[in-house]
Amino acid sequence: MSGVAGQVTSIRGLVCEVTLVGTRPEPKELLTLADDPSVVLEVIDYPNAFTARCLNIKGSPKVRRGSSVVQTGTTITVPQGRAVLGRILNALGEPVDGGQAVGGERKSIYQPSPPSDGFVAKPEVLETGIKVIDFFAPFVKGRKIGIIGGAGVGKTVLTMELIHNIAKDDTKLAMFVGIGERIREGHELYETLKERGILERTTMLMGQMHETSAMRALVGISAAAVAEYFRDQEKRDVLFFVDNIYRFIQASNELATTIGTMPSEGGYQATMFSDLRRLQDRLSSNQNGSITSVQAIYIPADDLSDPAVQEIAQQLDSTVVLSRSVAESGIRPAVDLIRTASSLLSPEIVGDRHYVLATQTQAIMQKYDSLKNIIAIIGKSELSPDERRDYERAQKFIQYFSQSFHVAEDLNGQTGEYFSLEQTLQGVEEILLS
Repeated sequence: MSGVAGQVTSIRGLVCEVTLVGTRPEPKELLTLADDPSVVLEVIDYPNAFTARCLNIKGSPKVRRGSSVVQTGTTITVPQGRAVLGRILNALGEPVDGGQAVGGERKSIYQPSPPSDGFVAKPEVLETGIKVIDFFAPFVKGRKIGIIGGAGVGKTVLTMELIHNIAKDDTKLAMFVGIGERIREGHELYETLKERGILERTTMLMGQMHETSAMRALVGISAAAVAEYFRDQEKRDVLFFVDNIYRFIQASNELATTIGTMPSEGGYQATMFSDLRRLQDRLSSNQNGSITSVQAIYIPADDLSDPAVQEIAQQLDSTVVLSRSVAESGIRPAVDLIRTASSLLSPEIVGDRHYVLATQTQAIMQKYDSLKNIIAIIGKSELSPDERRDYERAQKFIQYFSQSFHVAEDLNGQTGEYFSLEQTLQGVEEILLS
């Protein structure tokens, strides 16, 4: 402990004000109660020279007016090193899996964004074994992929399958960051990874639905600090899965409302762009290693034009859009083949053969979308032979890109499937020649 800071004089939700009696604490410094060090308060600003406004990160009810507060001289830190593998931690680096506290070196979660040193990694495509992603939204090392969809269309299951298929590679480490999601989903993922022997190469950080907005807003930044260790110190490639990045913005918005800042015109916090950018910039590659990020994005009310969804999508290289209408038709994964897009689908990255096949398939799917309306009015028999052939090919593509998942075997009784990129490309060629 660094010394007495002062006394709590007012409380409003998670925000409390401390009247200072000694040295003014630094921004982001942690204060604790003199009689209970487990309670942490983070300094957020200074209303005047003699007062520090703090955030009761855990929402502890032990914080009361008149409580004595002491300085710690530190900010929020998370453990570093291999001891975090196979563990579930919260935003403060504390275990939530019932195990012992993780010892060893710790690092502040507040690190500057990496400098732009001109490093450009050679594009390296990672095979996921999921046909629709490998074909329409190639998984490139060091880049960011978004999985967009409303509630109940399969974002979490698709994320779990990606972890299962890619993290089984011994050369890679996986991190799963749960932001504002259900406790049940985190438990199911933990058990799935444990059963399939992937847990020892995975770290999970959870800021779950029942936790305070402060814990949910901080867990992504804490996870980035853990990922940076493996990238920079162990020179590993890290797969960084986020479920759900929209909840990060939502938690930050709740926090901004609690603190009392003015919202923007869209209803979100005025700092939405910088909050998101600060996290995304840290999920990057350098000469040591890479952080490849897959981020599930919840769409409120299935509205793709929501300001937060638009802001997130702008910072991603690829977006896989999950559709409720596709899900209702029984296709899994429920990917909208027309709206799914990637800036990485270029000849320089995926090769000429893949690029040409993807372009031809997208053209057929676009034509299918327009033909659906015509068929609804005049019927399929009125189409020209070429139109009818393209329409039937599109229907074959919709069925072809459905796939059984390994992580869903216990739910649907169907054996999980893994398709190499070569198998996927051959299947597309067969449909195009049909």
